[in-house]
Amino acid sequence: MSKFVFMFDEGNANKKELLGGKGANLAEMTRIGLPVPFGFTISTEACNAYYDEGKSLPSKIELQILKALQNLEYKTGKRLGDASDPLLVSVRSGAVHSMPGMMDTVLNLGMNDETVEGMAKLTNNARFAYDSYRRFIQMFSDVVLGIDGFYFEQLLEEIRDEKGYQTDPEMSAEDWKEVIKGYKAIVKKHAKRAFPENPKEQLFLSISAVFDSWNNQRAIVYRRLQKIPGHLGTAVNIQSMVFGNMGDDSGTGVAFTRNPSTGESKLYGEYLINAQGEDVVAGIRTPQPIVTLENEMPTVYQQFVDTCHLLEKHYRDMQDIEFTVERGELFILQTRTGKRTAEAAIRIAVELVEEELISKQEAILRVDPEQLDQLLHRRIDDSFVRNPLAKGLPASPGAATGQVVFDADEAERLAKDDQKVILVRPETTPDDIHGIVAAEATVTSRGGMTSHAAVVARGMGKACICGCESLAIDLKLKQFKVGETIVKQGDIITIDGSAGEIILGEIPMIEPKLSNEFQLLLTWADEERRLGVRANADNPEDAKKALEFGAGGIGLCRTEHMFMDALRIPIVQEMILADTNEERGLALSKLLPMQQEDFEGIFEAMQGHPVTIRLLDPPLHEFLPDKEELLVEVTKLQILNPNSKELKEKEELLRKVRHLDESNPMLGHRGCRLGMSHPEIYVMQAKAIFYALAKVMEKGIKVKPEIMIPLVGHVNELKEMRQLVINVGLQVKEELGREFDYLIGTMIEVPRAALTADQIAEEADFFSFGTNDLTQTTFGYSRDDAEGKFLQNYIENKTLPENPFASLDQEGVGKLVDTGVKLGRQTKPGLKTGICGEHGGEKHSIQFCHEVGLDYVSCSPYRVPLARLAAAQAKIKGELKQSAVRV
Repeated sequence: MSKFVFMFDEGNANKKELLGGKGANLAEMTRIGLPVPFGFTISTEACNAYYDEGKSLPSKIELQILKALQNLEYKTGKRLGDASDPLLVSVRSGAVHSMPGMMDTVLNLGMNDETVEGMAKLTNNARFAYDSYRRFIQMFSDVVLGIDGFYFEQLLEEIRDEKGYQTDPEMSAEDWKEVIKGYKAIVKKHAKRAFPENPKEQLFLSISAVFDSWNNQRAIVYRRLQKIPGHLGTAVNIQSMVFGNMGDDSGTGVAFTRNPSTGESKLYGEYLINAQGEDVVAGIRTPQPIVTLENEMPTVYQQFVDTCHLLEKHYRDMQDIEFTVERGELFILQTRTGKRTAEAAIRIAVELVEEELISKQEAILRVDPEQLDQLLHRRIDDSFVRNPLAKGLPASPGAATGQVVFDADEAERLAKDDQKVILVRPETTPDDIHGIVAAEATVTSRGGMTSHAAVVARGMGKACICGCESLAIDLKLKQFKVGETIVKQGDIITIDGSAGEIILGEIPMIEPKLSNEFQLLLTWADEERRLGVRANADNPEDAKKALEFGAGGIGLCRTEHMFMDALRIPIVQEMILADTNEERGLALSKLLPMQQEDFEGIFEAMQGHPVTIRLLDPPLHEFLPDKEELLVEVTKLQILNPNSKELKEKEELLRKVRHLDESNPMLGHRGCRLGMSHPEIYVMQAKAIFYALAKVMEKGIKVKPEIMIPLVGHVNELKEMRQLVINVGLQVKEELGREFDYLIGTMIEVPRAALTADQIAEEADFFSFGTNDLTQTTFGYSRDDAEGKFLQNYIENKTLPENPFASLDQEGVGKLVDTGVKLGRQTKPGLKTGICGEHGGEKHSIQFCHEVGLDYVSCSPYRVPLARLAAAQAKIKGELKQSAVRV
């Protein structure tokens, strides 16, 4: 019979896939002798078996659970349901990859009308016993019976107010008995059944509820965001309870061995005296900083500090630790690798190298490239004189501006309309995750820096403020009040997650500065990577920014972006609408010096680094007025002013727009096809490049431009366009008396080009794979239509594993890239190859580019650091894979 249930002393950290992250770590801590309350883990395989049986626990697994329970009862000397000395347990989820707050937990399981009396006598603390019982009823009813926690909170608040209490610890045992009676009435009303008193029934119902929560909506959303596979399942951990709510010598808390926001090597966390763990995580009460525990319980504090150091050295990484103190005795309930901001991830990785705990290669692998986006965005301008409306806990760094919303659904709806919002809540629950995702930032009036909102926001790189107690939030009126100031839904606020400040209105922001640790980590990455990293840049400003972020050149300069300048559009339209070659030549002669100036600025900014210039690519209609709008204007003039000169001009313009109109312009008259039909356009652009080249050469700047012909599908197209560029180069050489060093290549963006790359390479000095268009032409998708209509459904329904425009489709489009590289290098072994679509800045696509032997990737300037790190990771992972194969 397969084994599905494991006692904590039967596992270790290497069994994460089977025991889940939490179970593996509990087993490992037990193995190294830490004070872990004993228990057992029901494996992830049991979860999959539960779903295979139609959400029913197979009998063989039930038997193993009962046997493990007997073992636990023997170890603890207590028995589940024993009225005199009851065993109480927690039932917690434990996925392979950490999913904080996404799945369900039940605490104090085993309590009923008999065991609560036993607990009261045993502990000589009736208040504690009945407090634990009411917590169990509320949590079990929410998680297992599906009764909204609101009903219980409402009743508790009513009783508290009636008795004149401010906080839960003021409630007496008799008060809790009154609450319990009310809670049971709520269960009877909403669940249509009595609250279950049998502890074993409670246990099996709770196990099923935790397995069910693997596929609740918030868990599915979180897995999709974090790219966690849905087939892994969750483990369930059954652990004997220890109690932090037994009086002032008890407490509970959550701490990180280093600051998860900044990375500072200093204990960071919070605790509550006389409380249970859910009070900290759920943000029901605002906790105290962990350092103040030294004054409250010095011996416990020192033991906890020593434990933190031990765990960090053992796991060689920053740890997120949950602990409980029961009557002065410390228990460690969980440790896991702590979630952290990008800033913290980099600092921790670098400092762990300096502390000789990890290698440089390990440090490079420790930082998720996608996280680096957090460091490359704006923050509040330091010169701005701040007048904060309110201040809370700085739970996740960064700054954001948006309109206030109080509901997660509303946040999601407004964000879909491209409106920037800030979600303001008393506290968030895992059900609010879609609102946190949609919002620019989150603010809560309760909870600490380890509450749900803080942990989720940090993981997403979003600004967050928690525990802002001066906010009096009224969800019914959709407003919050600070003193006499009222802020309503729709009002604009700015928040600084690093300082914990809320400011009215929109505040000026500035560009970020990169830390020394960031620069050092990227230097290590540059030493490792084989793949070059370039940037997509169309103007000198972007080119300078690319260099600042470490780009080794420009992999794509889109010349049409220069055409789209507001001052140039009239001249471009003049060129398009010209009736004769002379008229078109006149318009092109006006554009030539403008393009030349653009290229000079970019060449100067890049200071000798390679610059790949793509000649005009989009169809000409993109530069003309919208046909439908023009038709409306013509119709109005025909009615109101039928004899006007303006009408004749508009009718002529409409005629030409209709002439250029195409049924499918993305597959129509564009790219090299336009150059073949109107070679004078490419002649002008080539002249601008060579004239600019001559100018910067006079300044002593050596440049070797790479001139790229777009949308080639047949070698003859490239052959003709290549000769055109060569002829222009010879003409300018004769005119200026200068030699030019340049390359001519093509963009591989239609399947035929990839499949005939051996022929095309005969006329190309380099290939650049335009994977945006290659994805469109391979799938037969129009990107704008696909993403707006069906693509998101495809991803949600798992028809496609990923959006192929965001992450390269390696099985289809990738096969064409691989084929194109191999065929091209059959003809020219030293052929330079790169990628310049948006995939050049996505970590999985970069890994693929490394594996197929491309020379470089090109991405937006702000994603250059990401690409540098991802390229290094690709090489290191490749080496590790090879080493594993050899072993």
